[in-house]
Amino acid sequence: MTIKDLNPTIVWNNFYGLTQIPRPSKHEGKVQEYLLNWGLSRGLETFRDETGNIIIRKGATPGFENRRGVILQGHMDMVPQKTSDSNHNFLTDPIVTLIDGDWVTADRTTLGADNGIGVALALSVLEDKNVKHGPVEVLVTYDEETGMTGANELRPGVLKGDILINLDSEEEGELCVGCAGGLDASADFKYRKYNTPSGMLGYKVTVKGLQGGHSGMDISLYRANANKVIARILLPLLEKYGVKVVDFTGGSLRNAIPFEASAEILVPQENKQVVLDTVNNIFALVKAEYVDSDPSAVLYVDAVDAAPKFIQGSVMLRAVKAILACPAGVVRMSRTMEGLTETSTNLAIVRTQRGHITIHSLMRSAVDSSKAYLAEKMRCLFELAGAEITFKGGYSGWTPKLDTPMNKVMMDQYQKVYGEPMKIMATHGGLECAIMGAKYPAWEMVSIGPTIKYPHSPDEKVNIPSVARTWDYLKAVLENVPEK
Repeated sequence: MTIKDLNPTIVWNNFYGLTQIPRPSKHEGKVQEYLLNWGLSRGLETFRDETGNIIIRKGATPGFENRRGVILQGHMDMVPQKTSDSNHNFLTDPIVTLIDGDWVTADRTTLGADNGIGVALALSVLEDKNVKHGPVEVLVTYDEETGMTGANELRPGVLKGDILINLDSEEEGELCVGCAGGLDASADFKYRKYNTPSGMLGYKVTVKGLQGGHSGMDISLYRANANKVIARILLPLLEKYGVKVVDFTGGSLRNAIPFEASAEILVPQENKQVVLDTVNNIFALVKAEYVDSDPSAVLYVDAVDAAPKFIQGSVMLRAVKAILACPAGVVRMSRTMEGLTETSTNLAIVRTQRGHITIHSLMRSAVDSSKAYLAEKMRCLFELAGAEITFKGGYSGWTPKLDTPMNKVMMDQYQKVYGEPMKIMATHGGLECAIMGAKYPAWEMVSIGPTIKYPHSPDEKVNIPSVARTWDYLKAVLENVPEK
């Protein structure tokens, strides 16, 4: 049995088609062509706008011409994350999907249900002749995961509808009506390299098996950050035992909690045992602290050839201290919505290359002033440590509007389909609604989706019954969209 055999087959077949097309962020050319061909081959008005977003239009079914126009929206790109033992090439290889009970997952890679399953739902509305709806546009944006570029570059006036249903939420039964804004921070330490003295032993210290996850949806789960763990190990080695650092590499994406990190080090031969004991002792403490959130955490300490050069010790020590001091995780919980993270930081990526130690973080907040204050604290921290820090990619949050005609439709139809009330919520994740709503201020916007667990990590999975129920719910909503 494959995912093409699952119900509803129309949705799963459209999702299967997307899994066969490589579509990591910044490399969406193949999926853009796929979507263009998909729409044109079905006789639908289909075009790529001047920036790279794909738009497909379908007229109203007979009798529904007087309904307000709806835009079904998702993003075409996916987060390319894999385990260290996977040989998957995200630029060329299809995603290998697996069925595990009520879940679909992938073979040691991200699945791309974020947001492939949302796009599949939208395409299925266009394809299924039995769905009743007014005028429908499907907007598939590009490069959402690494900068929301497609949403940022969307031009006002391109779309005709005035109701946006974003299909990028990840918890069935929740109606999302707001989201956090974001801001990227990059700190840069410049260093020189020095020749390795004699009597030094080479080791590579690697932390693996952390849960990682989505830096918006999963940040409140208080999982370990691999970059922080490696910095915690390095600090006493640098301060007490004469250890030198050759390389520090951790994380890969700004919006994914880093689940692996490593450091190549040089150890004075006379301090070999105390260094190895210190590394193991610190990791044992980390393991105990995160036993619930990261039970599969593992440490590898491998002997390697001593590198001929090492990073300037004073700079490396300042960078390690800054990494340890840098906010990472929840900064503040919301006081107005229970269980919602208001402000957070994901210390996402650390790299040492070509004379630069670079540290990339993604800050999120539902309150713009709180995000600005956090940025100031980050600036002060890294400037005191001797780094240059820059900020880019800032966007405001999406302010909830609760009493709208479309919200009433969403709530009423959920009650009819499910027999229970729908929860209204906001998300700490970044949604394109915030950006696009600024360009189309008259839009009514909502976000829904089936249940997806652990997006942005190789453990990503989507719930099969949830997809079927979301499909039924979406059809009911479209049939009951208000009149013009």
